[in-house]
Amino acid sequence: MKDADRMVPAEHCLRIDPALTGRRLDQVLAELLPEYSRSRLQRLLDQGLVLVDGRTRRRRDKVRGGEEIRLKLVPEPCNLCVAQPIALDILFEDDQLLVVNKPAGLVVHPAAGNRDGTLQNALLHHLPQLDSVPRAGIVHRLDKDTSGLLVVAKTLLAHKSLVDQLQRRSLYREYRALVQGILVAGGTIDAPIGRDPLRRTKMAVVSGGRPAVTHYRVRERFDAHTLLAVRLQTGRTHQIRVHMVHIRHPLVGDRTYGGRPRPPQGAGVRLTEALQGFPRQALHATALGCDHPLTGTAMHWEIPLPGDMHELLSLLQEHDGPKRLSKKGP
Repeated sequence: MKDADRMVPAEHCLRIDPALTGRRLDQVLAELLPEYSRSRLQRLLDQGLVLVDGRTRRRRDKVRGGEEIRLKLVPEPCNLCVAQPIALDILFEDDQLLVVNKPAGLVVHPAAGNRDGTLQNALLHHLPQLDSVPRAGIVHRLDKDTSGLLVVAKTLLAHKSLVDQLQRRSLYREYRALVQGILVAGGTIDAPIGRDPLRRTKMAVVSGGRPAVTHYRVRERFDAHTLLAVRLQTGRTHQIRVHMVHIRHPLVGDRTYGGRPRPPQGAGVRLTEALQGFPRQALHATALGCDHPLTGTAMHWEIPLPGDMHELLSLLQEHDGPKRLSKKGP
């Protein structure tokens, strides 16, 4: 069987090494069963699905060494998400990982208002065994109208590895963002993000929010816009969009955070209509990197801009003409 989850037994039986005497039970389980996250093992303990010498125990109980552990595996459901035959643009796939190029307009996982037709539905159709991996292996997300690269864990081992890499901030994610206004240099935005206190459906930079750090550099300047390469250090909801509007350079096409589009002075009809009618935030996840869950090998993927952003940039370059050659960033 190629999928590692099919090799995970319905029940684990193991014995605690005396060298682990005195440690918390949940810590010991996390060390003995690295394919599971500690939080999942704690849930199994709380549900009474872990027996120590035939008895249930608390997560904080200390072990004395030599005990027999029996752990019943209960697959975590995908919130009743059903498989649907939705096309996937797969860039890479092996026994542990799947990397897809998500198109703009595709929601990543079911939520209120989008109960089906999502990437998660598509993944379950492509690989039915993903129903035993939390959220069908999705460990990070892209907004509905953001396009680009997204990595999926095919096994519990890969899921834990990718979550750990996210927490260590070693999962590499780079975007291309077309913003309004001219930025003369790159920089870093370190500003906490939380719910907008006035409009709860939006996020905002707020005191007491979760730490959020975004790095950006200039790729190309135009008369009234800038193309940025943006790297995420953290992964908060709407992070790039919120941080860009925070420094008063909202993304082109972002109706939620961006306000009215501003065509450059002297823009022709085609460029004006393209900017005013761009149907989504001009944001694309262009590069992704991670360590392979089994081998530890550094892996990297990169894709070009999608057609809609490429066409808009071509119109901006055409408007600028020869001037744009002196406006390129590093």
